[in-house]
Amino acid sequence: MRSIIRAGGLSMLALIVAVPLMVATPAAAQQSPVPFDAQRGVFTFATGLERALPAVVQVTTLGQSEGPSSGENEPRPISSGSGAIIDAREGIVVTNNHVVEGGRKFTVDMTDGRIFDAVLIGTDKATDLAVLKIEATGLSQIEVVNSDSLRTGDLAFAVGYPLGLDQTLTMGVISGMGRSGMGDRIEDYIQTDAAVNSGNSGGPLLDSRGRLIGINTSILSGGGGGNDGIAFAVPSRILMYVVAQLRESGEVKRGTTGAIFGSLNAQRSRDLGLGIVRGAVIEDVAPGSSAEAAGLKRGDIVTRIQNRPVSNAGTVAATIGIAARGTRLEVVYLREGREGRTTLTVETPSESMAIAGADVIMARGASMRVASDGLQVFAVEGGSAAAAAGLQAGDLISQIDGAPVSGLDGLAMSLGAEGARVLSVMRGGEPLEITLP
Repeated sequence: MRSIIRAGGLSMLALIVAVPLMVATPAAAQQSPVPFDAQRGVFTFATGLERALPAVVQVTTLGQSEGPSSGENEPRPISSGSGAIIDAREGIVVTNNHVVEGGRKFTVDMTDGRIFDAVLIGTDKATDLAVLKIEATGLSQIEVVNSDSLRTGDLAFAVGYPLGLDQTLTMGVISGMGRSGMGDRIEDYIQTDAAVNSGNSGGPLLDSRGRLIGINTSILSGGGGGNDGIAFAVPSRILMYVVAQLRESGEVKRGTTGAIFGSLNAQRSRDLGLGIVRGAVIEDVAPGSSAEAAGLKRGDIVTRIQNRPVSNAGTVAATIGIAARGTRLEVVYLREGREGRTTLTVETPSESMAIAGADVIMARGASMRVASDGLQVFAVEGGSAAAAAGLQAGDLISQIDGAPVSGLDGLAMSLGAEGARVLSVMRGGEPLEITLP
């Protein structure tokens, strides 16, 4: 059984260099793609990486103490992870949201032995990122480069504090790009085969020159909770957009296009008579929206957006989710087997908490439609109120605040108004109550 573990860290992968079994000479080293230290007679990436290491920190989250205590009820450590300083002058540290979640106080440990209290600037659950700030002098920072320049097969290094160890450097390669479908977040992950373990969450993924290309966030585990050589990192392309917004306002404000997307999978592809299994299905389009103006219709299959291949709805959500209002997004789609192209404009979300199409509505991050057995949730947007409340795709909604709901109009009216709502749902034949904030 596979499981996603929210913790970062990368295992050591030996680099085998095809050279004769003799002392390497400077002349031979010049022919090698691997940097060579002539003084020591070894191949090494240390020169570039060592510049980044002082900017990799340990983040400790302190929460509410439990049980009786003497004196004041001081916070105690509840979790720890790693982080990266990306702005030394301002003391800006990037880490994962799940590292700081539930914390009252935060501390940052430096490689030189210093420890500082940190202030939480903001978090973004949808991308699992958080920004801390420390007041300190003599800090180092990591150079950030655009992850769009990465290629599968590039070397990748991760730094962090795994399993209670001190700062640890590990190595692997970029195994793939644009990974999604691992959870309920905005996903466009870098995949690497370097080992990721508990405690490395929030630590940087570096290129062979020691530049930040991503933030380690999770692993795919076979069930034992350990590293299986499949790890994921939030790419710097998403990271820098989120960090900029958190630093500016403490929150991330995302635009909309008025299209409601679902993921294409093998079963859905067969139902639609398609010959592909990757893409995002347009479930519905809100009247008067940018998507309607672009000519998109229910049933269209989006295969590329901004010249990126679309794996599923997560790919589209990631692209729209880091686009400023007014951005024009180039879209390639299939309709009845024919390819079409159009441009979507990212718009400011309406004040209403619900977007209504002809047959589908999206409210508070949940997409719902009429099914044969009731009102069914078919998609939940990462980082949304619906995701935080625990609403899941497949849930059947029967009541809201104790009153029966029979149609989309009533559902849109109830969920579109402000205030928390208590949903009575059926999941796997079992009744549940979910409070939707």
